[in-house]
Amino acid sequence: MSSNSGSTRAAAPPPAQQPLVPESFIDVPSQRLYILSLGALLQAIKAFDFLQYSFFSNSDQGSYGKKWFLVDLIFCTCLARLRIPRLRYSKSVVVLQVIFLWILDGLLFGGITFNVGGRTWMTVPSIGFANPGAITSTPQSSGLWSLIPGLGTLVGSYSDRDAHLLGQHTVRMSPISTAHLNPYGQTFCLSSSGDSVLIPILLNNTNPAGMRYTLFPLGYVEGVGGEKARASTGRIERVELSAKELKAIETARLEKLQLVRLSSSKRSPDIDGYDDDYDEEDEDEDPLNLPNSPSLQRTQSLAHIRLNKPGKLQLDHVFDSSNVETRLVYPSEVTVVPCPRAHFAVDSVFTRREDVRCAIPGMTNGAGEEVVLDIDVFGVPPLSLRWYKEVGGRRESFMVEGIEDSEHVRHRTPGESSISAVSTSRAPANLRIPLAVSLDALGTHSYILESVTDSVGNVVHAGTEVQVLDGAPEDLLHKASGNEDQNVRLKTHRSITVLRRPGVSFKHCGPGSPTSLLVGADAPLTVSTIGADELDAPWDIDISYQSPLAEDESPVGIKRNRPWSKGFQTEKGKKDLILHASAPGEYHVTRIKGRYCEGDILSPDTCKVIERPLPVAEIEWKRIYECSGDIGVSASLVLHGTPPFQVYYHMQRDNEPSRELSKTFASSRGEITIQPERSGHYVFRFTQISDANYKKVNLKGPSIDQVVHPPASAEFSNSVPGGRGKKKINSCSGSQVDVDIDLRGTGPWNLAVQIVGPKGSEIMQVPNITTSSKTLQLPIPKAIDRDGGSFEIDLVSVEDAYGCKRALSVPGLVVNVRRVQPTARFYGKQSQRHVTILENEEARLPLRLTGDGPWQLRYRRADHPDKVYGATLSSPNDELLVGKKGLYELLEVADSQCPGSVVVNDATYRVDHVPRPSARLSPEIQSTFESFNGSHILPPICEGVNDNVDLELTGRPPFQIMYNVARGNDLGGTKILDQPTFSSIQSRTSFQLHTSEAARIYYEVKQIGDAAYPLAKNKDAIIPRSERLLFEQQVLRRPSARFKNRNRISYCLSDTLHPRDSSSPDGMIVLEGSPPFSLDLSIRNLATSEVHTETVILQDSAWKLDIPSYTFHSIGPHLITIESVQDSSRCEQVVPGPSHQSIWVDVAETAAIIPFDRREDFCVGDAFQFQLEGTPPWTIGYRINGRSYTQEAKISPFTIVQQQPGEFVVTSIAHQQKMCKTAVTDLRYNVHTLPSARVGHGKRIIQDIHEGDQAEILFTLIGEPPFTFTYQRAELTSKKGMQGKVLETHTVSGVTTKEYSIFSALEGF
Repeated sequence: MSSNSGSTRAAAPPPAQQPLVPESFIDVPSQRLYILSLGALLQAIKAFDFLQYSFFSNSDQGSYGKKWFLVDLIFCTCLARLRIPRLRYSKSVVVLQVIFLWILDGLLFGGITFNVGGRTWMTVPSIGFANPGAITSTPQSSGLWSLIPGLGTLVGSYSDRDAHLLGQHTVRMSPISTAHLNPYGQTFCLSSSGDSVLIPILLNNTNPAGMRYTLFPLGYVEGVGGEKARASTGRIERVELSAKELKAIETARLEKLQLVRLSSSKRSPDIDGYDDDYDEEDEDEDPLNLPNSPSLQRTQSLAHIRLNKPGKLQLDHVFDSSNVETRLVYPSEVTVVPCPRAHFAVDSVFTRREDVRCAIPGMTNGAGEEVVLDIDVFGVPPLSLRWYKEVGGRRESFMVEGIEDSEHVRHRTPGESSISAVSTSRAPANLRIPLAVSLDALGTHSYILESVTDSVGNVVHAGTEVQVLDGAPEDLLHKASGNEDQNVRLKTHRSITVLRRPGVSFKHCGPGSPTSLLVGADAPLTVSTIGADELDAPWDIDISYQSPLAEDESPVGIKRNRPWSKGFQTEKGKKDLILHASAPGEYHVTRIKGRYCEGDILSPDTCKVIERPLPVAEIEWKRIYECSGDIGVSASLVLHGTPPFQVYYHMQRDNEPSRELSKTFASSRGEITIQPERSGHYVFRFTQISDANYKKVNLKGPSIDQVVHPPASAEFSNSVPGGRGKKKINSCSGSQVDVDIDLRGTGPWNLAVQIVGPKGSEIMQVPNITTSSKTLQLPIPKAIDRDGGSFEIDLVSVEDAYGCKRALSVPGLVVNVRRVQPTARFYGKQSQRHVTILENEEARLPLRLTGDGPWQLRYRRADHPDKVYGATLSSPNDELLVGKKGLYELLEVADSQCPGSVVVNDATYRVDHVPRPSARLSPEIQSTFESFNGSHILPPICEGVNDNVDLELTGRPPFQIMYNVARGNDLGGTKILDQPTFSSIQSRTSFQLHTSEAARIYYEVKQIGDAAYPLAKNKDAIIPRSERLLFEQQVLRRPSARFKNRNRISYCLSDTLHPRDSSSPDGMIVLEGSPPFSLDLSIRNLATSEVHTETVILQDSAWKLDIPSYTFHSIGPHLITIESVQDSSRCEQVVPGPSHQSIWVDVAETAAIIPFDRREDFCVGDAFQFQLEGTPPWTIGYRINGRSYTQEAKISPFTIVQQQPGEFVVTSIAHQQKMCKTAVTDLRYNVHTLPSARVGHGKRIIQDIHEGDQAEILFTLIGEPPFTFTYQRAELTSKKGMQGKVLETHTVSGVTTKEYSIFSALEGF
């Protein structure tokens, strides 16, 4: 088919792409299913052939590979020819499929092997062994493994490289050696004369054997000044260091670095490495950890020069062990100078102990002055100084550069050129610079020196050098020497505090608000400081006093009015001054001064103190007169002082104790009226007066005596309020009513009383009443007395002993007359007055009451007659609520007006409780009662046997019973197993017992519920422990016997059934129950179908199979079965599971080992193959050069590879887990060693040579000459574990010596 025809038909694929089998015959999905099923079938057959190839030996094993090579080729070719959609592949993919399947066939059927790590790996051995798992090796002939018997087989040569080819020699071309002084461009300085620095030298491709350097003193100029100038600056030193000295320096550096790291691990500081200031502290740090220094390369190393004096160090030369001089990298010199330092000058620091300045008067921002601070700087000029100031928490940094000595002049001879004069760094100098600062703000001005930098570039933080400052006061120097931080602060810190000027004025007192002074007391005056700084405390305040009277007008003898001027000081922590003024006048603040600063006097600066006078009163008495005489007094008062006023007065009647009364007046005038209610001789007098300033000032006012006759009056007493404001009483019997009257005035009295009935009224006169309290017996109107009702009694008038008659208008009295008494009784007939309730409920006893409610009822219970109860009832048909059972009896009743009576025949009512349900054991149940704990002991029963007891229940069914089930332990205690609840609808029920486990089981009935007392509503109604039903039962354990495990036991032919290993649990029988046990066993020989039975009596709960009377007479499996077991309880045995009822015993024949090859001489690496007879696994014993070994084999044949030369002897073979051991005497072989070669005596040698040199490569040959060996040279690679490209290969033959050398000037491996 052409491609053109395919392009013209878009609806159908070209004929070449259609399936070979038409879709009309078999559709495409079915074709895919059939071909894939065929492929899966072929792979299953291939897996089956692989199993046959692996485990079943035959003579034509190569036919498997040939067959499957052809089958896989045909399948892939046919699949491509069928052109099935979705299974169509290109030719290249088909070829890859065939290659993949062929590789798989080769791996499976021995056609392909591969080597990994020096060992040949294959799915099955290609040398014809039927089982690859049997291949093992003998121990190595040398090393630690050969010294430990039995462990030699754990290590074989297959896991290592070839042991007869060892060593390698690497030749590397080294570049030119260099030495770089101070490679990281650091600066160095010495902080003191005893310090030293380490100057690094970066070495490349060299191991120094020594070096030499020259040290020029600072300020040295070559060619200038002659010998005299050189002597003034110092002498030039040339120093040589040997390799031993360099190593000592490096060792000391590393030891010090280790100490620093240990201490830093405790403090966790940052180790910064080399700093710009390379002092003694810096030499403790690791320079390799510098952030700005690159990590050392493999050919680089560091050496150090220790220098303890300043100067310019010039490295002259460095030579290695071959005395080859190393090239020096420019620059080869470095300058070491004394560390710069800066501190405030001594006179600037110690001029004042506390440097405090005060603000200028009228200025609020600061002191407004400038202060000059001197700073001493030391170092190699020009110097730079960093400092900052802090004012009010705000920091501002500054830097001063170019600090030079003004007298520095460079001297040069007239004919000297600039080139001929070579100078080192300048000598260090001591300089003093002034620092002018302005105090332009209030608060603390702190000036802190931060760092100083010299001309070399050394940066030192100010204060790191603690020194004793010359000229300092001895006390401060002594204090500073004991405190390093304070000494540093004295050097680098300078603080000046600018304080605000304090102000002072009076508080709460001024020209318009004077302070009041009471007579005989002090007036507190508060003098307050304003805007004062606490640092300025305490403040001294001067106050003057001026009397309000002229000095010549002052009273004689009164010293307090004399003028004075005094000084006062505020208390610690307070800004206000409290002044106690004892005299009136004017107090002035004249001066204020703080600890440091003078202050200002603010307004108000004057406080006027005014003395307040004592209050007084002008009193005028007046008598009050009526018909009977004087009835009281009145007093008019004019009061002087500060209102409000309170006047106190006493009133005394006859010889009675006087009473104190008081009255308050809001103004300066007032009046008091006093009218006693009782007659008698009264004395009235005023005693004290109080106003706003004084309390209870004695008042010497006039008093008055008077005989008082109060006017007559009367009113009803001891009555309750009635309707319309009238009082009300009740009358239950009699034709008269008693009315209580209270009278006031002078007796005897004559009283007029009016009785108002429903049809008329009557006034009655009651003469000659001599007591102030009188009970009148007044008649009840006849109509009301007969039928009951109500009438009123009013008081008309009263006349006293003086004949003064007075009409009364007090509220009248209403009298209710009752002629029917209230009664009380229980409702119902006597036979019906009975009720039964639950214990937690209340009974409602019906009552019938007569009269007017509410009623007060008293009752009791007949079984407790001494205890009387009371109840208040509001309805004539009310109910009495009671909760306790018993006979209730009514005693008394009273309504709201009158007491009543109880109907005797209906005065009792009985209340009973519904009894709670109970349970007890049925009398038919056999048990023994134990009075000690009240328990019923049931007969014992075997474990798993159903048992129950019958309970007799009393109550209203259905019943619910909650009980505890507990199990006893060996210590005498119990453990609750469950707390179930079961129900019963009958009064006699069967109680199921727990017999599922062997133990002593206790049963305790905790709660019983019925229809009246269900458990859901009576959870708290628990039966008291002494009344609970308790019974117990011993459940006996059923005997059982089982094998502890199912491991097969192995014996040899003619052995007796006796334990081979007493520590092994195999064949152990575990018994449960009560000893002694009777155990029946059967032993079945499956080969002969013979059965042997044995009965064993045992006293222990564990027994290992031990029947000496039985001997194994034939090989093959034997089955030992537990037939039955009995114990002392005579309970039926527990049926053991089939898996633990029997155990297999394998009886084996004697093992044997037969070699496949009868040769006696082998080489190291050859494999021996043996056929093993017996039952796996086998244990083979052999001996190599007199040392014994054992090897275990699980399958036959057994293959072992020889790893060491010498004599190899098979000594024994055992099978069945090292049983049935047989000695072997005829298997003895000789193993010969292989030749070997070593490069560099078998070590890894790396040799660095320079250009033009040669390296000697030594080969050591072991074996019998002549030798032939092949060696290669490969290129060096930086990738670890990777071998470079092979550059050349050479073969050397005919070597008759055991050592052979070649020389090479080329780099390689």
